[in-house]
Amino acid sequence: MVRLVIFALLILALGYGFSWLADRPGDLSLTWEGQLYQTRLIVAASALIALIAAVMVLWWLLRTLWMSPYSVTRYFRARKRDRGYQALSTGLIAAGAGNALMARKMAARSRGLIRASQEPLIALLEAQAALIEGRHEEARAKFEAMTNDPETRELGLRGLYLEAKRLGANEAARQFAERAADSAPYLPWAAQATLEYRSQAGQWDDALRLLELQKAGRAIDKTHADRLRAILLTARATDKLENDPAGARDDATHALKLAPDFEPSAIIAAKALFREDKLRKAASILEQAWKSAPHPDIGRTYVRARGGDTAADRLKRAERLEGMRPNNVESLLLVAQAALDAQDFAKARAKAEAAARIEPREAAFLLLADIEEAETGDQGRVRHWLAQALRAPRDPAWVADGFVSDKWLPLSPVTGRLDAFVWKMPFDHVEKAGDQGLAISIDSALKTLPPVREVRSESSVSDHRIIELERAATIAEAARPSPKPPAPGKQPAETATSPEPRPFFGGLPDDPGVRNPVAKPESKTRLRLF
Repeated sequence: MVRLVIFALLILALGYGFSWLADRPGDLSLTWEGQLYQTRLIVAASALIALIAAVMVLWWLLRTLWMSPYSVTRYFRARKRDRGYQALSTGLIAAGAGNALMARKMAARSRGLIRASQEPLIALLEAQAALIEGRHEEARAKFEAMTNDPETRELGLRGLYLEAKRLGANEAARQFAERAADSAPYLPWAAQATLEYRSQAGQWDDALRLLELQKAGRAIDKTHADRLRAILLTARATDKLENDPAGARDDATHALKLAPDFEPSAIIAAKALFREDKLRKAASILEQAWKSAPHPDIGRTYVRARGGDTAADRLKRAERLEGMRPNNVESLLLVAQAALDAQDFAKARAKAEAAARIEPREAAFLLLADIEEAETGDQGRVRHWLAQALRAPRDPAWVADGFVSDKWLPLSPVTGRLDAFVWKMPFDHVEKAGDQGLAISIDSALKTLPPVREVRSESSVSDHRIIELERAATIAEAARPSPKPPAPGKQPAETATSPEPRPFFGGLPDDPGVRNPVAKPESKTRLRLF
């Protein structure tokens, strides 16, 4: 476009010049060797311009003839290079498609048409062809050669890293990733792999420095970088909690500023403050986190903040959290558990039933089973609630790559991925109730709840023996052979020296006159192995 404008301006200038000369007629005289040459001015100007044009054309012809050998060579060289790049392109496409034969053929052709020192992609094509054909030793040799060239060093390190991962050589993979991250921290794969390796080794300081380099190189966006930094700070605070509560508090508080909705940071910060006897500040952190998103770990940490609190004190703290987030499942379950510990069975049952009515899940029915066993000891009613728990959806947990953990971890134990754990329902139990075709409802569970069976008046409420067990024990005693009478002159053995009656776990007791001491913790454990 610029050349066209310049050409138009030049033609306009020539036309204006000829017009100016035509308006001013005159003669041009030239005396040379005694001869007088005379012509009109416009004719002389035209002749001069024609002479300049002729000289330019002649110069172009002479230059073209002089440069023709080089031009011909350059033409054939360019044609050869184009054929080489066409072969290289075809080979890379074949390698991507898995056509090893075509890839190797095109690699040889491109090497013959293009010098390998001028085009490093030829080495990459040969390495890919070797990988497709299963010649991994040759491929690793190609990648090693690439690391010696500054232009292809990163490409070679990535190839060696992937080969080491394929062979399971994690230490070699770590070294290749660190070499790439040291020279080019902006590489996402190298920085991420090195970050995970250093995190697995517990080198939180090195991981944080690498994350800062990656953030400065704009290899990761600010939001993601802040999230990862909060993860690393929380992990470092967890390690410092026992020996350095102040350092753990600083790291967890900083992490909480970077990710306000990250529950583990709030829990670690509160625990560190508890160790420093700063209960009010720790409670404030947990309350803010609870208002944002109620989490059972936050609730348990808040309720059991002080080891010397009574069950009634813990109930009051649980009710305080419920007041912040009323009609919430986690709030109701927290109050129900605290009320159960305080032996307030009416409140515990009401809160647990309300939680099950909002979200019928495993924890609510298990809590109702605990309340039933503590209040009535009726094993039939306990088994009824346990059956509901078996059918109910599972409670949310920390899940990463199919692994379910009871606590948060910075890395996945399966893949080693950073920030892999998510608080959600485990995958294998998401549709448990729906798969069985049974709708879980607290109302239907209450309707089918068996009545409390009659108990003996001399027994306490928590240790009642149901009448059916007594009847079965009486039958067993009647079937037992009578003992031999004592020999003359000998007194009968004292009752106290008789063997201790065994707890009843499904069979008949040895002595029907002895109340069955059903061990509640053991019975719970046995019934909940599902």
